[in-house]
Amino acid sequence: MIPLAIIGGSGFSGLPSLLVSDAQTVATPFGETSAPVTRGRLGDAEVLFLPRHGPSHHLPPHRINYRANLWALRNCGAEHVVALAAVGGITPRFAPTVLAVPDQIIDYTYGREHSIHDGTTGTVEHIDLTTPYCEELRQALISACTHTGQTVIDTGVYGATQGPRLETAAEIRRYERDGCDMVGMTGMPEASLARELGLCYASLAFVVNWAAGKGDDGIITMQEIEANLALCVERIVGVLTNLATVR
Repeated sequence: MIPLAIIGGSGFSGLPSLLVSDAQTVATPFGETSAPVTRGRLGDAEVLFLPRHGPSHHLPPHRINYRANLWALRNCGAEHVVALAAVGGITPRFAPTVLAVPDQIIDYTYGREHSIHDGTTGTVEHIDLTTPYCEELRQALISACTHTGQTVIDTGVYGATQGPRLETAAEIRRYERDGCDMVGMTGMPEASLARELGLCYASLAFVVNWAAGKGDDGIITMQEIEANLALCVERIVGVLTNLATVR
């Protein structure tokens, strides 16, 4: 079976419960990946794992080589990619520790390499991104949440911001007017590059804080984010194990 690939976000420089068999440095046309591609077993299934911020979480969102990462996963045999995403909650349902599988995305990033069709080789190609996530994999993620007893919001609009700074309260109000339910920094160009490469790509988002101006405390702290992230890790690993095993 073609292995499932998992891209680890904040809090997932490694993947708990993954029995590692090897790690491979993959040469790509776009330069170095964030880390070697790890192959291992999660439950009874073989999976690939790549931490997008690097093994020591040293790469900020705007410095990640998204093109190399996705190309390397496809080169290692992946057809399905689950992207883990720590996000801030904007609308009321998206409270800290909530799990969500977004179905839409709005891109506010800039200055990133957004396409493998960059004009240096071949011809320009225009992909359809009406539905930016793979519906087959989205439904499989939702089912895995249900089977493991996890409540999940099965739709939502992810607002992709530049980072690495957090947003201002005015920016969050703008994103809410635009229709965003959650905010993160790595959802684009990851989703569109996956589509260009023919990968079935979906995101499992977990809310680690209220976005700016949405919480009661006024200031977002790393202590708050880390505490909420810790509450999500075991649940997420359970969902991924179920997904890898039953797909």
